[in-house]
Amino acid sequence: MKSDLHVVIVGGGFSGAATAIALQRLAPEGVRITLLEPRPVPGAGVAYSTSEPTHRINVPAARMQLAGDEEGAFDRWYRSQPAFLDDPAALRDDGAVFPQRGQFGLYVAGRFADAARASGGRLVHLQESAAAFEEGEVVTDSGRRLSPDLLVLAVSHPPPSIPPLARPWQAHPGLIANPWQTEKLSTIAPDAAVAIIGTALTMADTVATLTRLGHRGPITAFSRRGLLSRDNLRGEKVEWPGEYLTGNLRHRLRRIRADVAAAAEQGLGWQVVLDAVRNQGQESWRGLSIADRLRFLRHLRSFWDVHRYRVAPQVSDVLNQRREAGSLRVLAARLAALDAGGNRLRLSLDVRRGGQETLEVSHLIVTTGPAHAGLIDGHPFLRDLAGRDLIRADALNLGIDVDARSRATGLRRDDAPPIFVAGPAARGYFGELMGLPQVADHAAAVAAEALSSLKTLKPARCPVS
Repeated sequence: MKSDLHVVIVGGGFSGAATAIALQRLAPEGVRITLLEPRPVPGAGVAYSTSEPTHRINVPAARMQLAGDEEGAFDRWYRSQPAFLDDPAALRDDGAVFPQRGQFGLYVAGRFADAARASGGRLVHLQESAAAFEEGEVVTDSGRRLSPDLLVLAVSHPPPSIPPLARPWQAHPGLIANPWQTEKLSTIAPDAAVAIIGTALTMADTVATLTRLGHRGPITAFSRRGLLSRDNLRGEKVEWPGEYLTGNLRHRLRRIRADVAAAAEQGLGWQVVLDAVRNQGQESWRGLSIADRLRFLRHLRSFWDVHRYRVAPQVSDVLNQRREAGSLRVLAARLAALDAGGNRLRLSLDVRRGGQETLEVSHLIVTTGPAHAGLIDGHPFLRDLAGRDLIRADALNLGIDVDARSRATGLRRDDAPPIFVAGPAARGYFGELMGLPQVADHAAAVAAEALSSLKTLKPARCPVS
């Protein structure tokens, strides 16, 4: 008979670390927490583990923090660090700071370390990956076996998907499928012609990195609609009073457009309206029919993304400078064909309202973002859970299917622990769940739901009061 309860969290990026920190704060004695994360330090994940200096947080630091933190906690922490003095470009003329993204990873790692120390050994990080689920146990890549009473899945961002036309050329030296590998970008010659598929935040980061590395050659970035991530609003934050929770998708869109026009009449940017929409995003999403959710994903998602996930001002400056200099073009186009000749790649593009265009480049960089539709198939542990019918993909193909409590909706079996999902993998149900503060709030909510679930176990196994 177990004397305590064991929570295993798979994935130690921001969502996993934030869930672990919240659980440690809420859970009484008798609850152990194991975080499985192969990186040396929890809390950073894909987004915040980068050491590339041009990769910056795309909102002011004052809006980045864990749930339960005092407002501005990260901003104050960052301004007290040597990194703030070493990076004068982080401070903008309106007083806001946009740190390098790795700084937020360090902040969360420090908060995790504090929680681990305060736990008295109840919270531990194992630098391993979950590989399989056998007989009610999590098997790690080293062969270690863990027996969880409750499992939290915090695996969120699979690698980008290579476009079908590019797959025959995966081994070609000119194809860069992972733009976050700066060492590959550093091999590009300063005057080389480059094509980038995708035009949102990852493209912007890639152009900023190439520019820092000395690249000045022609860059052509293209996507189906050719939309660029928009800028943040400068100055003091304004709360817009709009409400977007009722009506079908068409009615809500009409209301948003009317409010954007009304805000403009008051001298306010569209950002204040979109921020209000974002703050109501989860409740609003749950109020839409499945048909309207599909319409949103098919027709409006790309527009929402470039307005919701805005570009850091330092990166925006680089994009503007290169476009003005003529070394960056942005096209609304789709890849129609791809061929190779020696070390060169030849792209045929169907340009929207512009016929066809042929590009010959030294490199094609894929910046279309994580392939969330392939989340389960691309992760061995998730694939194993799905094969046992313990989890399943959501109906919208955004991640893992969950209920209102963030519990995975697979089969309930006596030999399997309750399974919860933290972070963007649960956004098929929750909708707005890719950026802060929503991801931080969701991690705290999952921790509370997990603790509530532990309390329902038999008293003989559960010392939680």
